Amino acid sequence: MAVATQATEEDFAKLDRIIEEETAAFLERQPRSTELWEKAKGHLVSGVTSSWQGSDPQPIWIKEGRGSHLIDEDGLEFVDLHGGYGAGVAGHGHPAIVRAVQDRVTRGTHFASPVVDAIDVSTELARRWGLPLWRFGNSGTEVTMDAIHLMRAVTGRPYFIKVEGSYHGHHDSVQVSVYCDDPELMGPADLPNSTHEEGGIPDAMLELCKVVPFNNLEAVKTRLEQFPGQIAGMIVEPVMMNIGIVFPDDDYLAKLKELLHAHGALLTFDEVKTGFTTRPGGITEFYGVTPDIVCVAKALGGGIAVAGIGGVEEVMGKIDTGVYEQCGTFNGNPMAMAAAKACLLEVLTPEAYAHVESLRSNMVGQLEGVVAEYELPAYIESIGFKGSVVFSPTRIKNYRDFLDWDDRFSSAHWYYQHKGGVMLPNGGKVEQWMLSVQHTQDDVQKFVDNFAAFAKAMRS
Repeated sequence: MAVATQATEEDFAKLDRIIEEETAAFLERQPRSTELWEKAKGHLVSGVTSSWQGSDPQPIWIKEGRGSHLIDEDGLEFVDLHGGYGAGVAGHGHPAIVRAVQDRVTRGTHFASPVVDAIDVSTELARRWGLPLWRFGNSGTEVTMDAIHLMRAVTGRPYFIKVEGSYHGHHDSVQVSVYCDDPELMGPADLPNSTHEEGGIPDAMLELCKVVPFNNLEAVKTRLEQFPGQIAGMIVEPVMMNIGIVFPDDDYLAKLKELLHAHGALLTFDEVKTGFTTRPGGITEFYGVTPDIVCVAKALGGGIAVAGIGGVEEVMGKIDTGVYEQCGTFNGNPMAMAAAKACLLEVLTPEAYAHVESLRSNMVGQLEGVVAEYELPAYIESIGFKGSVVFSPTRIKNYRDFLDWDDRFSSAHWYYQHKGGVMLPNGGKVEQWMLSVQHTQDDVQKFVDNFAAFAKAMRS
């Protein structure tokens, strides 16, 4: 459903005022975070442990999490809709995760040898995704790197395809055409150029990665025909979650698989963000399209670092025969396996999904009411544990559409949520809200009320 309301110059003037005023108020609320940030700059690059934590105007230092809430170092309490960038399905201190980790830590946390829990975790992943063979890693970056290597190992081909505006980790192969906004460098919308994402990425990486728009099968067909017999496969977020939330067109995923296979190429679903948070078996289950390879991470460990890569026998068998060595000192780490088993079997139950769906449905209904009442240039996109307020008058279908969405709306809204006691990822229009199994209707209502306060300020 398209949204007719267009933003006006008056809207943007109000947004500028709101951001200026709320930035000052935010810094006044966060003196301890300011102090810690300045101290951290002595030995932590930029004063943070990941570049994504260095959001403007300053990082927020968290002291602890309890259930569905966070408490920062200034003593302020928030409903946690940040969700640790998608890892927080269990919330904080979930009894099942606590029991599993406490039991495991007393019996050894690292052996570099297999443990029994890994059998249970791989069995459950195979059941959920319908893919028989699995291996583990420690992050989404690691398993998407494995996926690219496996597609090449299976096919003997050098090139692969990725979607413009998709992030698949920070290894060299996929640091291509993620957030470039230079029209000249990006090239034509229907067949984009491959662009550097950051320094240190050799030009050779751009040559190996062929870029297409999301929801555009014709572009994929063109790439396959441009490089006949040379495309190993394609990696894609089956629902894009690097630019808010963008769903695939009807039959896009099924036809994509069919097209790739017709050219001897493989299909990888990057379900690092969508896995577990959308359905028990991710978007693979939701759309009923099973890829050759799937990558999962984030939510798998209920807050403990762990990742998985699964696939069909033709692909994963290349590991078994030694054509590709999928290895890592901490792969299948006992702590990670204990947490993943607890998360899959005790946290992410049918009852938990029903609870979250009830919260999501109520939340979306109220948010859509606010959008309509205040005639905001926005719409609500959501699935499972995740959702996004998209401040665009028309639905986003790909990265080029996303670039036209003015980030000031999302930034101003973020400040209203923070001062109202809700923590969202400070990534502006890029990020989503994230529910957990421990969230309540009161938590959801606080987010809705803050959104309504922002809408009222925009129309006052």
